[in-house]
Amino acid sequence: MAVVGDLRVLLRLRDFRRLLAVRLISQSADGVYQVALATYVVFSPEKQTSPAAIASAMAVLLLPYSLIGPFAGVLLDRWPRRQVFLHGNLLRAVLAALTALLMLGGVPDGLFYVSALCVTAVNRFVLAGLSAALPRVVDADRLVIANSLSPTAGTLAATAGGGLAFVVRLAGPDSDAAVVLLGAALYLCAALASLRMSRGLLGPDPERVRPRLGQTLAGTARGLRAGVGHLARRPAAARALAAITVLRFCYGALTVMVLMLCRYAWTSTESEGLALLGLAVGVSGAGFFVAAVVTPAAVERLGPGRWVAVCAGAAALLEPALALSFEAAPLLVAAFVLGLTTQGAKIATDTVVQSSVDDRFRGRIFSLYDVLFNVAFVGAAAVAALMLPPDGRSVPLVATVALLYAAIASAMARFDVQ
Repeated sequence: MAVVGDLRVLLRLRDFRRLLAVRLISQSADGVYQVALATYVVFSPEKQTSPAAIASAMAVLLLPYSLIGPFAGVLLDRWPRRQVFLHGNLLRAVLAALTALLMLGGVPDGLFYVSALCVTAVNRFVLAGLSAALPRVVDADRLVIANSLSPTAGTLAATAGGGLAFVVRLAGPDSDAAVVLLGAALYLCAALASLRMSRGLLGPDPERVRPRLGQTLAGTARGLRAGVGHLARRPAAARALAAITVLRFCYGALTVMVLMLCRYAWTSTESEGLALLGLAVGVSGAGFFVAAVVTPAAVERLGPGRWVAVCAGAAALLEPALALSFEAAPLLVAAFVLGLTTQGAKIATDTVVQSSVDDRFRGRIFSLYDVLFNVAFVGAAAVAALMLPPDGRSVPLVATVALLYAAIASAMARFDVQ
């Protein structure tokens, strides 16, 4: 298979291997930590979960990144990115351990959310930095395949971490803290893995680094305006970001629906619902893997814009066909399809953004990208909270998502962004 050969070529690049190792370990820790939070909020026996409660939790954990994201971008364009990976993962290890202690102490939910918010806040820096650093370890000719394999491998690592968390969580009703401590250990390993790369390897260029924090923060507003202005002059990147934001909204709305179906409609106990949700996550992860295999050839043949259109069009047709029964088996097939199409569109979007924007703006643009992702997911949860009944079955939600997929397919089919 061509993808195997491409992977072998990339893995011969020492610096790519080392950056990939940081991504895999860090995102596996993310998967563990995120599943720990989800199961604590949704599947704890003492909690009566509703769509509104899920939306509230997502808002608490994700919306603040609308403020943090722009700061992250400006700082990523000034701080050595290797140091961001080192110190960011060390900080997350400490904060995750604190979250576990709060779980064991039975503190009010407010304190728990504050701790979790701090962990996932640092995540904004790490994930945006990983995307911004990738062009520093591969050449332009291999950027598409690197964008296909590296972020998708990270997503699969997060899925594997989530699967491991499900296994640990199912071992006993009081194991949420143990899952979080596992995530803390993985964050520590990611920090140690980053030390295998030199401090200046991942950029930005030395003349762009401004180590004095006061000057950096004072220039945040100017830097953000410059980044937005740069994006406005790159219409291909702007269109791709708009499309992936809507696709993320659709994926988020369906995620909340599946959470409620697993919790109340398909199973009679919390453990059964948790196991079924774990299966859905694994099936969606398989879709991510297939997307990594097929996207490079599809982008080469169709162009990234039309490949996004194909992904959205396939989702528009298959999502209502599979989801309107509200049965577990067809919705697991839908999870695979949506994993494939969503990740396929994301790989194409990453490539467009990386190839269209200058290196000195990449940190800012990818941080804005991350903010759009978070706002879209929280917005989707809020809409789902308004539309979903307690058991999760909502024909209007499925129809609305299908129309949004169709709209993106129609819009992106007009463009062949290169």
